[in-house]
Amino acid sequence: MRHIKLEKDADGVAILTLDNADESMNVVSAEWLDDMNAAIADLRDDESVSGVIIVSGKKAFMAGADLKLMVEGYESMSRQDAYGFSQKATAMHRALETMGKPVACAMNGLALGGGFELALACHYRVLADDPRAVVGLPEVNLGLLPGSGGTQRLPRLIGRKKGLDLLLSGRSVAPKDALELGIVDEIAAVDQLVERARQWLATNPAAERIWDVKGYAIPEMRGMIVPEIAMDYSIHVAKVAGKHGYNYPAPAAILSCVFEGLQLPMDKALSVESKYFAKLLTDPVARNIIRTTFISKQAAEKGARRPAGVAKSEVKKLGVLGAGMMGAGIALVAAKAGIDVVLIDRDTATAEKGKGYSEKVFGKTVQRGKMTQDKADVTLARITPTDDFALLDGCDLVVEAVFEDMGIKAETTEKAEAVLPESATFATNTSTLPISELAKASKRPEQYIGLHFFSPVDRMGLVEVIMGAQTSDETLAKSLDFIAQIRKTPIVVNDAQGFYTSRVFRMFIFEGAAMLEDGVEPARIENAAKAAGFPIGPLPLLDEVTIDLPVKILKDSEGKEGNLYTIERGGKVLDRMLELGRGSRKAGGGFYDYAEDGSKRLWTGLTEEFPPSEEQPDQEELKKRFLFAQANETAQCLEEGVLETAQDADLGAILGWGFPVWTGGTLSYIDTVGIAEFVSEASRLAACYGARFAPSSWLQERAAAGTSFYPPIKAG
Repeated sequence: MRHIKLEKDADGVAILTLDNADESMNVVSAEWLDDMNAAIADLRDDESVSGVIIVSGKKAFMAGADLKLMVEGYESMSRQDAYGFSQKATAMHRALETMGKPVACAMNGLALGGGFELALACHYRVLADDPRAVVGLPEVNLGLLPGSGGTQRLPRLIGRKKGLDLLLSGRSVAPKDALELGIVDEIAAVDQLVERARQWLATNPAAERIWDVKGYAIPEMRGMIVPEIAMDYSIHVAKVAGKHGYNYPAPAAILSCVFEGLQLPMDKALSVESKYFAKLLTDPVARNIIRTTFISKQAAEKGARRPAGVAKSEVKKLGVLGAGMMGAGIALVAAKAGIDVVLIDRDTATAEKGKGYSEKVFGKTVQRGKMTQDKADVTLARITPTDDFALLDGCDLVVEAVFEDMGIKAETTEKAEAVLPESATFATNTSTLPISELAKASKRPEQYIGLHFFSPVDRMGLVEVIMGAQTSDETLAKSLDFIAQIRKTPIVVNDAQGFYTSRVFRMFIFEGAAMLEDGVEPARIENAAKAAGFPIGPLPLLDEVTIDLPVKILKDSEGKEGNLYTIERGGKVLDRMLELGRGSRKAGGGFYDYAEDGSKRLWTGLTEEFPPSEEQPDQEELKKRFLFAQANETAQCLEEGVLETAQDADLGAILGWGFPVWTGGTLSYIDTVGIAEFVSEASRLAACYGARFAPSSWLQERAAAGTSFYPPIKAG
């Protein structure tokens, strides 16, 4: 057996160790299931064995199924195949809990997904008293549900309400909370786990689960007959719709699974669960979410775009030029990563104010008990606020985050390079200015690169890495190593106006303005964006970024050769809002009015300034306008070479500006619609609303050839 080890002690206790020799983590696989079934049969038939303890030979206890294999199998997997996949794991767990011998689970580390479902199938669970040893069923975050008993054992174990909370949130639970909830029976020091399990076995416990006792029933099994239970399910349906909309099938499937399953005996309930699981696993939403937010994200963080043959590097001293919101955030995440930071601004007082941002953030973290004051003090001591460029001596990397002006950035670059070591990398944090042009101010343009962070830096995970015309592979590798140090997710793009994220993000906010100009009711615009899955509508986003900024970029770009930063519709709306003095939230109000308590409501004057048409479009049409405008622009970025991979496109869309997660990203969305259907529908939208929707000849050729952005995986 390659995945487990089985030892039988003289006292009748068998130790079953999960230890997949081929992986760093124990995961659910067909081979592991075969090994477990063989071991269970052995244990069941061996009269000398009176009890079993399951342990792990890895640092963690166990994760779930191999997500990469699940995505790779999507193209060829039928719903019947998916049902069989679920039932195989379910049958193993059922065999474990019904073999007639008590089984204790000693979890030395995290147990998530299928790993925790294995623990739930055991009669007793002991968990390490270690904050890293979290347990839970996160499948809803993958577009799935637990497929081997989780939706049935958890609510039977701790009750419907608590069970649904964990299943619908997918949250991981720390040891003490897990004990309080009742999803583990005991917590203990790591070196005491097996001994505590032995002590429980020594009490000669029953080997039958309560739900297998004849006559067992819980109130939930009466379902809709009990009014308060029926009402509770109805409320949950409304909550799920309110939180997730109707783009995510997993939460609704979990609700149905629990509702139907709790009215049935366990074996029939498990069959219901497998049917819902199969439906989700063969749905493109799960495929999209897993592929982008887990597989592509992990690959990017492990260096998928890092050039080969360049030695690993480490930033020990970082210079940050500009102590505004962005610079202060970069200093914070670098200091947290153990890097010494020189934070420079025009005077020391301004630089001190930038450090104050970190003090404020760490202060709140200490208050919540997630960091000690001593650790906060040590981290803050790594940030040196100053106006003295001489302190940049010895820096491995400098990130410039000054005002978005070519002249100011050029002057700052020259002052810094006068002090920096020749080996230092120089990065500019710009969202729109061309890197190759900015690099002209550098003595070493091959060591100049764009690192576009997103605000607030300490909460936003993406960094858009922009290659200039002369940026070297070594500079790219060093930059990606730094991003890994500060635990961010990189995408790599090539230099162009607006790069990728800023260029495509504008399509979202400009489409909102275009809809207003077209006579669409403001509330209808916002509701359509939310219904499509965007976390916030285009109008409040314009208020936050300030209307002045995109308008300034539009004006500055006018007449320039190769200008891409244009607006087809909506420009009149933006200009009029500025004329009215309603350019942003900071200015006192924009498309929304903002109350002192933080609440907001659409400005009542909008309908007077931009009268709604008598005939209003339906929500689906507006959703398409948002999604297609951004997806089409992304395809153009790939065609032009701004983007090199679909993975970078999709990661940037989801992590950069909140493109709906259910789509998997802008290019995954095209694949989900079907490239031929997308081109056809985009052509219709172009005829109705404008050239921004028109698919290029390149995209039309791909559609004619049936070439998707993620080629189907060939079986075998």
